[in-house]
Amino acid sequence: QVQLVESGGGLVQAGGSLRLSCAASGSIFSINPMGWYRQAPGKQRELVAVVTSSSNTNYADSVKGRFTISRDKNTVYLQMNSLKPEDTAVYYCYAHCTVRTGSSVYESDYWGQGTQVTVSS
Repeated sequence: QVQLVESGGGLVQAGGSLRLSCAASGSIFSINPMGWYRQAPGKQRELVAVVTSSSNTNYADSVKGRFTISRDKNTVYLQMNSLKPEDTAVYYCYAHCTVRTGSSVYESDYWGQGTQVTVSS
């Protein structure tokens, strides 16, 4: 009942910028938090940044000062500046949603399909 649709990945040279977007739709009552994870080849999925409904943010140490997460209702953005080759990964949108369908209310985690970010040296 919830879909996350990502956009904005691509190929960029080191030092460049990209902006990722993720829009959540469906029977959503609320989302808290919402954010981005990434997974590089041969590595585990890791947190990049998340933002709460009250706009509190949390960043991985490796991206602090370079990436900025923002949110507008059920859409989350990740502005990535000063990109490095080690930022190359598949980036996944994440949302912890409270879903309301009929008389049922429940919480669940949802993931986007992933978008490739490749940074060349």
